[in-house]
Amino acid sequence: MKMALLYIMLIVTMAIWGFNIIAIKLLVSTFPTLTITTLRVFIAFISILPLLFIRHSWKKISRRDGLYLLGISLTTIVGHQLFMSVGLNYTSAVNGGLILGTVPIVTSVGAALFLQERFNIHKVTGFILGFCGVVVIILAGSDYRFNISIGDLLFCCTVIVQVIGFIFVKKISNSVDTLVITGISQFFGGILLIFVSMVFEPDGVYQLDQGDWTVWMLFIFSGVIATGAGHYLYNLSIREIGAGKSAIFLNFTPFFSILGSYFFLKESIVLGHWVGFLLVVMGVLFSTGIIQNSLRRSKYRDQIDRVKSS
Repeated sequence: MKMALLYIMLIVTMAIWGFNIIAIKLLVSTFPTLTITTLRVFIAFISILPLLFIRHSWKKISRRDGLYLLGISLTTIVGHQLFMSVGLNYTSAVNGGLILGTVPIVTSVGAALFLQERFNIHKVTGFILGFCGVVVIILAGSDYRFNISIGDLLFCCTVIVQVIGFIFVKKISNSVDTLVITGISQFFGGILLIFVSMVFEPDGVYQLDQGDWTVWMLFIFSGVIATGAGHYLYNLSIREIGAGKSAIFLNFTPFFSILGSYFFLKESIVLGHWVGFLLVVMGVLFSTGIIQNSLRRSKYRDQIDRVKSS
């Protein structure tokens, strides 16, 4: 796959995921949270099921890969969807989207610890900046009182489980087809979510008549496009360019979630949100090595200019 096409695909995916936070906020405000989350995951699985048979992607999966697939189901599907959906009941879409902006930083740290990628002062600096950005965002959402909401904590958990899942995807992306990884994880994740929703929302199915057609259109967008196609495209990018580089593009997600929160949910955006966002962006630039590489190229160009002038 050409890099330019892959990068465009990633940016589009990030825009979809950014606006998906707005869609989920509206969905969990209308329907029982766990029930609608379970349905979203299942419709995502159903949307990519025909491709699994058309492409004949199935093959025997080793025990090792099977364990990783179970881990992906528990993290990127069950954990990620539950923490995000429930968290949006207790915090704003602005806060949630900005906290998710730390995923590239945490992914960079996780890749260094578990994928043997280099860990240096730049990544440490990026992690510190990103952590400070999250603190500022949380304080801005609570009128600058140190009063972290349960929703913000749940979004921090969302970041952690999502990064763990990305690492698992990278571990098996060379031996298991990306479409199979996405399909199986969504299927088993959906099964697990059924049990969770039956325990905590036994009457949830009977409350699904509360929304109008516009809310159900958001449901289809969130399930089919954001959860189904979005996860497949991102898992494909992890296989093509790695977990660390793919995570760089996740920095676009909070930008689109801020725009969506402002225009569609009428949520307020204060100076602290922008300061926190800037810190997160700086953290991403440091932790992913973009600043370091830019300095090296600048130094290299200066050396060439000096040689030419002499």
